[in-house]
Amino acid sequence: MQTLVLRIPDDLARELDAEAKKTHLTKSEVARRRLIAAGSQSHDTASGFELIADLIGTVEGGPADMSARKKEYLTQRLPPRTPLLCVSLKFS
Repeated sequence: MQTLVLRIPDDLARELDAEAKKTHLTKSEVARRRLIAAGSQSHDTASGFELIADLIGTVEGGPADMSARKKEYLTQRLPPRTPLLCVSLKFS
């Protein structure tokens, strides 16, 4: 096993110390377990589809052809654009 030396904020040191006392482990073992747990979580990242898969098909109502006619539906729902007023000033 290799050794790693690092500096951590005081609040994290207190947290590790409290957890070590509570679990009767060394602070090194607590830190090691946290690093291993954090490493395994980073490999389990889900795709965008997997993150919203439970939401797909849950919206009821609305037009069935929304994806084909989105521009038409949006222009019906949004207020008309207000024309910009351009002013040109001349100073003599």
